[in-house]
Amino acid sequence: MLDSVRVRLTLWHVGILALLLITLSSGVYVVLRTNFFEKAGGILKSVCRATVSILAKELSKGTNDELAARDALATLNFPEYTMAIFDDMGTLFAEKPLGSSEKIHIPNDSQKADGVVHLYTIRTSGSDGEFRRVAEMRIVLEPMHRAYTIVVSQSLAPLFGALDTDRRLLAIVVLAGLLLAGFGGWFLARKSLAPVLAMSEQAHRIGVENLDQRLPVGNPRDELGKLASTFNSLLSRLSAAFSFQRQFMADASHELRTPVSVIRTATSVTLEREQRSEEEYRSALVIIDEQVRRLTRIVEDMFRLARADAGCLTLQRQSFYLDELLAETARAARVLGAPRKIGVRLDPLPECPCNGDEDLLRQMISNLLDNAVKFTPPGGNVTLNLDRRNGSYIVSVSDTGTGIPTDAQARVFERFFRVEKAGGLGSGAGLGLSIAKSIAEAHGGSLNLEGSDANGTTFTVTLPATPPNV
Repeated sequence: MLDSVRVRLTLWHVGILALLLITLSSGVYVVLRTNFFEKAGGILKSVCRATVSILAKELSKGTNDELAARDALATLNFPEYTMAIFDDMGTLFAEKPLGSSEKIHIPNDSQKADGVVHLYTIRTSGSDGEFRRVAEMRIVLEPMHRAYTIVVSQSLAPLFGALDTDRRLLAIVVLAGLLLAGFGGWFLARKSLAPVLAMSEQAHRIGVENLDQRLPVGNPRDELGKLASTFNSLLSRLSAAFSFQRQFMADASHELRTPVSVIRTATSVTLEREQRSEEEYRSALVIIDEQVRRLTRIVEDMFRLARADAGCLTLQRQSFYLDELLAETARAARVLGAPRKIGVRLDPLPECPCNGDEDLLRQMISNLLDNAVKFTPPGGNVTLNLDRRNGSYIVSVSDTGTGIPTDAQARVFERFFRVEKAGGLGSGAGLGLSIAKSIAEAHGGSLNLEGSDANGTTFTVTLPATPPNV
């Protein structure tokens, strides 16, 4: 039951309200009780002082103590109060009603000040054992200069009854408030969490086969709407990732199928006859060797890209000179372009110390130069340049090819994407630029298509001159 958010919210709501109501009710009850006792004490003090005043008047007439006390009590008419007058030795002079003083035991305290009314609560010794509020006053009166003690008491049963009624009323108010708060909290929690329940049910229905579906967004401006929008954005990214994975698998299967088909065809044709010449066997092995090399290259590229996607592309950092690395790759590119009379120009470079994975950076530059040579017509030129700006190395590779079509420029870094109408040679798998981009990013840099038109194409690599913290 407590696993439900609605139940927990309702319980928290009721619990906090219960604490507030109980605290408020207790405070109200304490105030009422204090006021009742103060009011009762004030009346008792007034009756006590009135008794003293009348007793003093009777004594001033020359009447003896006992008669004066009886006349004083007879004059007063307070049926709800008991009154008694004692001398300083505790001898009872008069009481009203008769026998009432026997139930009241006055505390014996010799330190009580004269002329001050003392209030306290006692429990009578009778069978009923009721609680009474008592006012006691000791005073010395003329003309005999004797001390008298006046005791006035009132039953607390009516006061306790009123307080009992107030306590029950407060308890009823608290319980009614808690019940109302419980139903209201449950209703509000249910209404508030209804969008969450709808999102949960919709999320249960979404699987790999229907990632195009989205969670319902009631109010995009509130917290739940923002949560649903965030999940929908996550679903969009997951859908794009699954689509990319499917496309990657389809493209990889297509790329791997071609060399496997060539190998199977070569072996089938060679094995159709029992006897073949050495030249025929050698020719078949050459074809198989070429396709196996192609398969190996595709598998290695795919493995490297998979490691880059998983963040596991480990860099073997070392110190080297970037200008020397560019010079080496330029020499290799000249050899590749020589049969088609494609020149590879490298301007004089200053010393550029670098810290990174030399082998991976060499592969990145080689991929860019290989593409530039492939897509440059015979007699064209490829230019490799290195510059240092704002604490970064800028490596640019430009060619004089026919350029990349405008609609294909945004996809040049996609895996297995190849521009069929760029006039290039060779049969790459379309992974070179993707690998080059991942290598640049692993070094804290970037690879971008600077521009491409009918006059040629330029790719730019930005690498930090100072290696980032790793």
